[in-house]
Amino acid sequence: MASTGSGFWSFGSEDGSGDPENPSTARAWCQVAQKFTGGIGNKLCALLYGDAEKPMETSGSEKETQGSADKKTVCTCNQKPCSCPKTDLNYACLHSTDLLPACNGEVATLSFLQDVMDILLQYVVKSFDRSTKVIDFHYPNELLQEHNWELADQPQTLEEILSNCRTTLKYAIKTGHPRYFNQLSTGLDMVGLAADWLTSTANTNMFTYEIAPVFVLLEYVTLRKMREIVGWPGGSGDGIFSPGGAISNMYAMLIARFKMFPEVKEKGMAAIPRLVAFTSEHSHFSVKKGAAALGIGTDSVILIKCDERGKMIPSDLERRIVEAKQKGFVPFLVSATAGTTVYGAFDPLLAIADICKKYKIWMHVDAAWGGGLLMSRKHKWKLNGVERANSVTWNPHKMMGVPLQCSALLVREEGLMQSCNQMHASYLFQQDKHYDLSYDTGDKALQCGRHVDVFKLWLMWRAKGTIGFEAQIDKCLELAEYLYNLIKNREGYEMVFDGKPQHTNVCFWYIPPSLRHLEDNEERMSRLLKVAPVIKARMMEYGTTMVSYQPLGDKVNFFRMVISNPAATHQDIDFLIEEIERLGQDL
Repeated sequence: MASTGSGFWSFGSEDGSGDPENPSTARAWCQVAQKFTGGIGNKLCALLYGDAEKPMETSGSEKETQGSADKKTVCTCNQKPCSCPKTDLNYACLHSTDLLPACNGEVATLSFLQDVMDILLQYVVKSFDRSTKVIDFHYPNELLQEHNWELADQPQTLEEILSNCRTTLKYAIKTGHPRYFNQLSTGLDMVGLAADWLTSTANTNMFTYEIAPVFVLLEYVTLRKMREIVGWPGGSGDGIFSPGGAISNMYAMLIARFKMFPEVKEKGMAAIPRLVAFTSEHSHFSVKKGAAALGIGTDSVILIKCDERGKMIPSDLERRIVEAKQKGFVPFLVSATAGTTVYGAFDPLLAIADICKKYKIWMHVDAAWGGGLLMSRKHKWKLNGVERANSVTWNPHKMMGVPLQCSALLVREEGLMQSCNQMHASYLFQQDKHYDLSYDTGDKALQCGRHVDVFKLWLMWRAKGTIGFEAQIDKCLELAEYLYNLIKNREGYEMVFDGKPQHTNVCFWYIPPSLRHLEDNEERMSRLLKVAPVIKARMMEYGTTMVSYQPLGDKVNFFRMVISNPAATHQDIDFLIEEIERLGQDL
């Protein structure tokens, strides 16, 4: 496995001593692995280095401890501690009912969870190994036929449960792999992963302080910090973590409607005039989905023209607002985009803010993809004007690499979200509790049950600091510029738009040799249309890498490369281009 110098295996040295193929490094890593993980460390060393690189000998007492762990012995008495004989733990004879809270289930539980952890850690290590596949692709009918996924009346044994875990991860996409570029959310952060495990262990709900005291406080602190970074004085305002950017955008639409017509909450859409919203033709489909879900209707979402780089044209926005008002419609929301899904374009927020102010319209900024750039002193200028928005969507699970899911809606006016959504459920939000009720945040959410999404972001922020996120984001943008410079004049490539990208989105066509000398006509376009899908299918079948493609408007299928994985390097970008050429040369 090749060393990247700054990747997973680097020990911070510049002399090659961090190379995992260096025997001293291998031994050092194995020592650390054994110290902190016991038997799991031995297995990881065997996985990584093979039998030739044996872990260092352990003391007699350590061997004894490891040996007894491998045997998986369990005691059957009620005394703790005890000196009675132990019996072997056989997963083939055990079921989930033998784990805690079963009587005397502690040993079986610890052994089972350690084996689950072994499976997870091996998967984590493989995710960063460039010699492993990104995907072990099988067609749906093949997967359905090769394994029994059906649910049964009778319970499976713990041995079968562990097998289920291995099988599931065998066919999972390694989204943390340095050569996975398929979606806006990539990478696998170790601190974020640990935080997710802790969150699941705590297994609580975010609706009241009484059952999630620390998590509620961390959400308060983190949202305030994010609002401060947006540019609202002192981090004032409100917000909530929601299940993804689509829901955050719908929250914004819901609150904007309530702000203009509060009676809609009780009386519904029949009691108010015909509303219209505006967004760019390159915006995320969730704006229309939100309008459909809220009863506003997709026909009431007016798409504004974009320039050749995918940015909303302010003059067209104003023209369409005036037209709507002349027809008797009521403009209530403009959803600008900071980082469009395909082109990575940033709408001109300052000009849009001026128009929203002129016509008294709620300004929302969908910065689900581009919000992370606010952490970078070098790139945050691309969101100039975001501080004038009434609401902002920001997804840390994208550019900031927080494990899915982690999406925040930020609202400039404090209390508005609560007024819009509260239902005063007396069995949850009693008014005579003995603490500050403002920390019972559940009544301002659409959900009742709400997952703890904040802890991953908060713990990663503590681990990296703002400067760590900044370095990570700057690196991804530098890699995107490297890719652009690599292919802009390379034979066989055409850029979808001119100029270097504003975000990490790099959009291009690969032109196989058979098409390079054809005239730019309908026949060429019909053949080019098929190139990206075939190359993508071959990528998945070989399992070497993954990158997305799509058509847009009158443009036939092109590759949309996005980089948000801090594990990626220049060598991975080079590999991607070489792989596209290898897989598409004969088309």
